[in-house]
Amino acid sequence: MCGIAGEIQFSKGRAPNLAALQSMCDSLSARGPDGHGVAAHGNIAFGHRRLSIIDLSQAARQPMVDSELGLTLVFNGCIYNHQDLRAELEGKGYRFFSSGDTEVLLKAYHAWGPDCVKRFHGMFALAIHERDSGRVLLARDRLGIKPLYLAEVEGGLRFASSLPALVAGGGIDTSIDPVALYHYMSFHAVVPAPRTILKGVRKLPPATLLRIEPDGSRTETRYWDVAYGPRAEDERKSFADWQEEVLAGLRTAVRRRLVSDVPVGVLLSGGLDSSLITALLADEGQSGINTFSIGFESVGEERGDEFQYSDIIAKHFGTNHHRLFVDSSRALPELSACVRAMSEPMVSHDNIGFYLLSQEVAKHVKVVQSGQGADEVFGGYHWYPPLLDAADPVAGYSKVFFDRDLGEMRQALAPGLVDGDHATSFVTDHFAQPGADRPVDKALRLDTTVMLVEDPVKRVDNMTMAWGLEARVPFLDHELVELAARIPAEMKVGGGGKHVLKEAARRVVPAAVIDRPKGYFPVPALKYLRGPFLELVRDMVTDRKARDRGLFQPAYLDTLLSDPDRHITPLRGSKLWQAALLEFWLREQGVG
Repeated sequence: MCGIAGEIQFSKGRAPNLAALQSMCDSLSARGPDGHGVAAHGNIAFGHRRLSIIDLSQAARQPMVDSELGLTLVFNGCIYNHQDLRAELEGKGYRFFSSGDTEVLLKAYHAWGPDCVKRFHGMFALAIHERDSGRVLLARDRLGIKPLYLAEVEGGLRFASSLPALVAGGGIDTSIDPVALYHYMSFHAVVPAPRTILKGVRKLPPATLLRIEPDGSRTETRYWDVAYGPRAEDERKSFADWQEEVLAGLRTAVRRRLVSDVPVGVLLSGGLDSSLITALLADEGQSGINTFSIGFESVGEERGDEFQYSDIIAKHFGTNHHRLFVDSSRALPELSACVRAMSEPMVSHDNIGFYLLSQEVAKHVKVVQSGQGADEVFGGYHWYPPLLDAADPVAGYSKVFFDRDLGEMRQALAPGLVDGDHATSFVTDHFAQPGADRPVDKALRLDTTVMLVEDPVKRVDNMTMAWGLEARVPFLDHELVELAARIPAEMKVGGGGKHVLKEAARRVVPAAVIDRPKGYFPVPALKYLRGPFLELVRDMVTDRKARDRGLFQPAYLDTLLSDPDRHITPLRGSKLWQAALLEFWLREQGVG
C-alpha cells in the first residue's frame, strides 16, 4: 500500500514539473512512510511513497524500472495472487530480481498487455509507461478500493492517490463543481466518478483502464462488471447450498488477504462482518490475532460503543484484543487532522472513529482486515426489503437514501447552484442499465459499485492510510461479489438483512453476536451536536470565509442552527454537520 503520483506532458519538448511532483509526493507521505522515489523519462515523471508490506527489501522500491522490457511502473495496492502469477510468468521465461508483487505487475503487463488486470486478485491503482511507444496506462481495481485522481494541467495531465495531493501540486481549477455539490448534499455525500467536488479534479472510475497516447488522446475501457440474478446452473441450489458457497468464498477471500511479510490484524467492531473475518482467520490457524475496537461517549440514549460484542469475539477466539475509548475532549482536537486526511469531503460521523482507531492500530501492525462491504454485497441495509419488487424503485430508493429532495436543495444551496435533480437523474440512469432486472438488484448493484466506493471504502482507505496502515477488505473480493450477486435477493435481504451470511456464520461465530440488534460505528457527538462541537460548527458555517464562498443560503443555515437535533437525515446524519463538514474540508485543503 502506497501513494503514487505523476505528470504526463503532451507538448513536444516540454518536461514535467518535478517541483510539483515532489509537492504531490510530500502530500502523500503518510501513505508511504517507508521510502520514496521519483523517475523521469522524457515527457513523463512518476513519483512514489512506499509502505513496505511485501518484499521489504530495496529490490521492490518504486518507481520500478525494467530497462530490459522498457517499462516503468508506480503502483498502490496489493496483488494477492502474485505468487501464482510469478510462477506462470517464469514458465514463459521471465526472470525476476525481486520477490514482491510490483515486479509481477510489470512482467504481467509485458506478457498480456492491458488485459493483465483481469488476472489480478487484489486492490490496485497503477500507472505504467512504455518507453518505446510513449504510451501510459492508468488502471484501477474492480471495486475501486484504491483511489486514483486526475487533473488537467497546462500541456498535460497529472494523477495522484489523493485529491489533496493534486491541489498541493498547484495549477488546477479549485472552484466548486455544482453538480458534485448537489450530489454531496443530496446523495449522502456520494459524488459518483468521474466527478469530485472540485471542477479541476476528476477520478478514474473503478474497473477502468485509461490508455493515454503521447499526443494526449485517450481511450477509456471498463474491464469488469457484475451481473445480478441466478444463473441457469443455480436454479436447483438450496438455501443451505448457498450458505456453503458463501462461507467457502469468504474463507478464500480472507486467506488471500493473509499474503504479507508483516503481521495482519483485524478491525473488530463487534458486528457480524468483522467477527466472521476473525473467526475464519482463527480457522486458518492464526493464533494471538491482534484485534482492535473503538468506542465513544454516549449522548443521551445513543450508545457510543459496542465493546460488549467485540469482547465476546476476542474471548471466544483468544485474540490479543485492544480497546480504545475516546472521549470528546480527545476527538474534538483531532477533527482538523481527520478532515485534512479526507481525499474528498465525507460526511459520515465515523470518520473520526476510523482515524483515531487507525492511529492506535498502526502502533501494533501495518496490515489489517476489515469488514466493509458486507452490507452492500449481502443486502444488510433496511431499504432493501421494500425494494424487492417495488413498482417505482427510484422513488423508493431516493426516499430512504437521499438526505434532501429537490425542494429542500433549492432552500439549502445558493440561487444558481441548483439546475436540476442530479441525484435522482443519476440513480434513474444507473437503474436503467442492463444486468440487474429486479428493483432490489438494481439498488444492490448501485450500492456495491458506486455508494460503497465513494463512502465506506474511501473512508477506510483515507483514515487508515493517514497512519501508514494497510486495510484489506475480503468482502470486496471480486469473486465473492460475483457469487453474492447470483444469490436470490430474498435469501440476502430476509431475516433482517444479510440472511444467508448470518446463517452461514452460525458454523463459526457465537450466536450472541449474530443475533444482536444491527449496529453501526457510532460517534454520537457529531450527530447530536453539543457544546464545543456545536460552537465549532457554528463558527464554520457563519464566519466571513463561509459567507464569501456563498454556497448555502443563510436562512437555511439559521434553521439548522436553531435546533440541530431536529434536522437529521433519513440515514441518521446531522444536516448541520454535513454543511459544516464541506466548509471544514475546503479550509483544511487550502481551497478558497
